[in-house]
Amino acid sequence: MKNARWIRHAAAAALAAFVAATAAHAAGVVGNTLPPGFPAIEDTSLARPLIGFGAAGPVVRTPVIFLHGNNDTPFPTACNPYGRVQALAQYFADNGYSTSELWGVGYQGDQCDLAADQTRRSSIAHTNAAGVPDLRRFVRAVMEFTGAKQVDIVGHSLGVTLAREWIRQDEAQHLVRRFVAIDGPNHGIINCSPDPANYWRAPAAGGFTPSSEVCQELGSPDTPFLKLLNGRSGGAENQGPTRVLVVRNGDASFVYFPVQDGLVTPVPAVDSFGKPTDFSRSASLRGAREVVLTNQGVYDPVLRSAHLGILNSPQTWQAAFDFLNDRNQGKSD
Repeated sequence: MKNARWIRHAAAAALAAFVAATAAHAAGVVGNTLPPGFPAIEDTSLARPLIGFGAAGPVVRTPVIFLHGNNDTPFPTACNPYGRVQALAQYFADNGYSTSELWGVGYQGDQCDLAADQTRRSSIAHTNAAGVPDLRRFVRAVMEFTGAKQVDIVGHSLGVTLAREWIRQDEAQHLVRRFVAIDGPNHGIINCSPDPANYWRAPAAGGFTPSSEVCQELGSPDTPFLKLLNGRSGGAENQGPTRVLVVRNGDASFVYFPVQDGLVTPVPAVDSFGKPTDFSRSASLRGAREVVLTNQGVYDPVLRSAHLGILNSPQTWQAAFDFLNDRNQGKSD
């Protein structure tokens, strides 16, 4: 009897320790490294290992992959103070996700190469085309590492069109269960025009000229890239079984609206072909759920811009979390 009581006590202690360890892991801190055993993936354009975050451990929920926007990183680096998808992932961790279910990838490096040449902001390494091979290999690595059959994706800005282009190229709708598209350039950006008032054309501002690689993709709703990505059939722009939520700005966003966005001065609403164009609904997607937010500049502590603030917004975080955890979504969403 004494041994039996000891065995029961030991078993109960072991169970309590397991539960405590699991709870601590679930409420863990999202880091800025990839776990041991995760494959080293070389950035196709930069010829250096991809940076990112993730963790080893049990996986119960669908893993979430967080994608930053252009000129950003998955976490703050020595050359980039933003990196706010990590903070969004931390919100998920604080609300029940395990850190092993939360992944981020830096498909443009740490941004330290920009110091030598600001025009790299609009160059080939910062395009959707360059990012797709990196994302493709990262998603496969996450699925193999976790044993998951699907992933969820949360993207901001360029991360939105990057995810959509990878899905289109690989016909990967069956691999992406749900997708949160935050203020993405689905129908182009405003800062690629030949208009003399478009100061983004200057090399010091990024060199967003009509001929730059980023602008050839996103400078107009009518670029070959966006025509192919969006189609012209009039149907949903999120074809397939993937459920999509758009979270976008409704009043200001310096890449879409010709209005002051915090400290960012507006440019004319003209596309890369010189045609007057309304980009204000660029982030929308036909057939997707949509949340429209205003006054998001208060969440950008540096530029006070809505385009960056919306990624750091409690409203966005809650909407994304609720969407990925809504078990009542139907096929008609």
